[in-house]
Amino acid sequence: MAAYPGQGFPGAGQTPGAPPPGAPPPGAYPGAYPGAPYGGGPYGQPGPYGGPQPGPYGGAAPGGGAPPGVDPEAFSWFQAVDADHSGYISAKELKQALVNSNWSTFNDETCTLMINMFDRSRSGRIDVYGFSALLRFIQQWRSLFQQYDRDQSGSISLHELQQAFTQMGYNLSPQFSQQLLARYGQRSCPPSIQLDRFIQLCMQLQSSTEAFRERDAGQAGSARLSYEDFLTMVVTRMI
Repeated sequence: MAAYPGQGFPGAGQTPGAPPPGAPPPGAYPGAYPGAPYGGGPYGQPGPYGGPQPGPYGGAAPGGGAPPGVDPEAFSWFQAVDADHSGYISAKELKQALVNSNWSTFNDETCTLMINMFDRSRSGRIDVYGFSALLRFIQQWRSLFQQYDRDQSGSISLHELQQAFTQMGYNLSPQFSQQLLARYGQRSCPPSIQLDRFIQLCMQLQSSTEAFRERDAGQAGSARLSYEDFLTMVVTRMI
């Protein structure tokens, strides 16, 4: 096992502005994408993740005219999500196209994080090529989320979250996992976490781990930090 955990989930160790490891190159859309980025129930069955939709807003997805190298289906979704027809997708537009198991839209922070990962121009928007890669990224996250959602409830409980961290290689106490769930989860009984917050939590956890690893010269899992070093870690890794 690597000295630092958490490198098995999508985007681990990824720097903003470049696609994550395993993501397709621009335009290399990996085949048919079932329903919407959030379409289809857990494990391919209708359920809390929503059934296949004819379009991200419930209408028919437009088609035709895909640029060279871009899958027509990915291009259709791009046109549907590009509400202002600017040729780019912003975090606000992406937010309106993605929902959790309870049909709530993705939160602003997660949408901004994902846009920044595929925004090569640093403009706060992505073009059709970046969106094509983003669809693959979301599908990877959704598959991972469903893997840890063992009771297929559409959300992850504290026990499932703790199991997820263990399988990712994180040795975190149940108390710390509970704190994370309280910070990122929804206020339900019992508390649980939806897909969007799960993505945000894991990416921030990985980002903090990478920042700490850079200061752990011996790769022993411990490091001595000054107060300013700590602040630098926080500021440079803010989303």
